[in-house]
Amino acid sequence: MVRPPLTHLEHARGERLGMLLREARGTRSMAEIAAVSGVPAETLRKIETGRIATPAFFTVAALAAALGLSLEEIVRACSESAEALSA
Repeated sequence: MVRPPLTHLEHARGERLGMLLREARGTRSMAEIAAVSGVPAETLRKIETGRIATPAFFTVAALAAALGLSLEEIVRACSESAEALSA
């Protein structure tokens, strides 16, 4: 199955997600968050840098729980800028 290329907005949303997770991580290491969330540190690194722009729902949910973020906070942070970009 071939996946269609991501749009500019999907890439931008992925970058915002990465920035949000990086800010929420603060001074904690990727290894620490990986251990708590069960998500590999390499996957977290790729999400934070935007290389994985559309991570799986359960990956985002596990990271959110480990970082003390609600899924609602993530949706709000990632969609607000998208509305501004398309306006």
